Amino acid sequence: MSVVAESARPPAVTPRAITLQDLRVETAAGIPIVDDVTLELGEGEVLGLVGESGSGKTTTALSLFGFTSAGARIARGTLSLAGHGQFSLKDPRSLSRLRGHYLSYVPQSPGTSLNPAMRIGALLRDMQTHRSGRASSAKGELDAERAMMLETVGLPTTKEFLRRFPHQLSGGQQQRVCCAIALLSGARLVVLDEPTTGLDVITQASVLAELRRLQRELSVSMVYISHDLAVVGDLATTIAVMYAGRVVEVGPAEQILTRPVHPYTHGLLSSTPDHRTAALVQPMPGVAPSLTDRTDTSCSFAPRCTRVTDVCRSSVPDLKPMTGRDTRARCFHPIEEKFSVEHRNLPALERRDGQLLVVKDLTVEYVVRGVKFLAANKVSLSLTKGECLAVVGESGSGKTTVARAIAGIQSYAGEVFLDGTQLDPRAAKRTSEQRRLLQIVFQNPTLALNPREDVRAAINRSLRLCPKDRRRSVDELLDLVRLPRSLADSLPRELSGGERQRVAISRALAADPEVIICDEITSALDVSVQAAILTLLRSLREELGVSLLFITHDLGVVANIASEVLVIERGVVCETGSARAVLDHPQAAYTKMLMQAAPSLADAGAPLDDSVAASQTQ
Repeated sequence: MSVVAESARPPAVTPRAITLQDLRVETAAGIPIVDDVTLELGEGEVLGLVGESGSGKTTTALSLFGFTSAGARIARGTLSLAGHGQFSLKDPRSLSRLRGHYLSYVPQSPGTSLNPAMRIGALLRDMQTHRSGRASSAKGELDAERAMMLETVGLPTTKEFLRRFPHQLSGGQQQRVCCAIALLSGARLVVLDEPTTGLDVITQASVLAELRRLQRELSVSMVYISHDLAVVGDLATTIAVMYAGRVVEVGPAEQILTRPVHPYTHGLLSSTPDHRTAALVQPMPGVAPSLTDRTDTSCSFAPRCTRVTDVCRSSVPDLKPMTGRDTRARCFHPIEEKFSVEHRNLPALERRDGQLLVVKDLTVEYVVRGVKFLAANKVSLSLTKGECLAVVGESGSGKTTVARAIAGIQSYAGEVFLDGTQLDPRAAKRTSEQRRLLQIVFQNPTLALNPREDVRAAINRSLRLCPKDRRRSVDELLDLVRLPRSLADSLPRELSGGERQRVAISRALAADPEVIICDEITSALDVSVQAAILTLLRSLREELGVSLLFITHDLGVVANIASEVLVIERGVVCETGSARAVLDHPQAAYTKMLMQAAPSLADAGAPLDDSVAASQTQ
């Protein structure tokens, strides 16, 4: 991506270069969702689009196809594609012949994007034939190409897998199928909307390596949307930071990640956990403004900014070049000094006597078509009061199975003790007090929340389990997870994915539990909200002695919250120990592979070697 003036741009002779000019998307009432967005992307370049939920990232990406979400419209904007001409985005029909051939899209929610009536093999074959029009005579060639793409994204190539329907796959597997379909399309511009959010670090490394190969060998251009700045830094050549519907900073990736000038970019970086350090994340104050709270008379970030002055409250800054930089920023008071993390090491929590949660030889066995499969094999662990044990491993390692078994929603062999009392394997057979003391927050909040129950009702149902003298109000619980109190009367379908996850967390906190099982609860959250949630959970540990069993594939999150780590490989515990000891000096080969695959902000400008990523998937 090049940030240059129109007069300095080279002639549009290089194929596949694009320019998005003066985009404005608004609601039916004329309220801007995104405004004044101009971006350029050259052949073989990757634009990383970052920002909090509601900043306009996905809206901007969808506009490249002439699409908008329900209730929105493109008010103005043009898209120039070298070799194809210029298109008015107000007329989406003009781009119809390019979708699926020149332009391809990997959605954020694969479960709603894959045809539920088509098997996985048919979905992939449909994209291949749509792209090339090859007849059945080329079936062997198509099969080989399909197998290669499935292997690239870490999926089986067996007939049994190809015969599955989308609902028979996990969320991570559905996301990988979408990535494979996009890669098979042969598109020259691929828009990827949070494509690795639900993936473990090993599969993520494989997908990123394939994307880099396409960029390097085929000069495929990409727009990569993510809230994970470490991943964006590993892949992107340029980063555009969006806030409240506008680009507030744009420039080369290395400069954005090491010498950002906008206070908002600084806030995002300070909120990003990194497994290589023990630095505490620093959540930004306040929340991003809603559509109705935005203003055209002042800087949209002013209410949250520590450098705000009167000019910020009375004028809107322009996106202008920064002196001595290759970046542009929308700020009256740009930061000059190089970004650095405030290395405040995690204070060691006093280890309390007595084991609160004890799991002995937990074994979970599935039978698939007469074949026994051990999802968890004699897993043992323990938690003391106020401790956080992180359970890590790649997808399919058994992490979630262990969590669900402990919660009593997955049958198992073995023993689970809570405060010295053995729990019944079935949650329905446990006492209401036991269910209150042991809460679980699921990875997919859409499935965990009743679609007909508003936020207030969902939280109140958990509050009824809590002793009256220890109950918080619904408003207090929403404040804890940084949600506006006005959302209390909203239904789940009216919330974003990150907002639904925070509702699920507040519902668990409402019961005043002693143990919270957190199953990938931050994977769908912005780094700023994630930082606030991590800070909240840590304060619950310190002040109330709440214990956490934290299931995650994000090693940066592990470094920021966990006191102990348990690593699971194919249902078996392969390593356990203190968080820093495991992260700094892993002993098991599998743990070392996880560490090598995990992206880090420390590697900004130095992408992961593709050969390393390839070896990690073999």
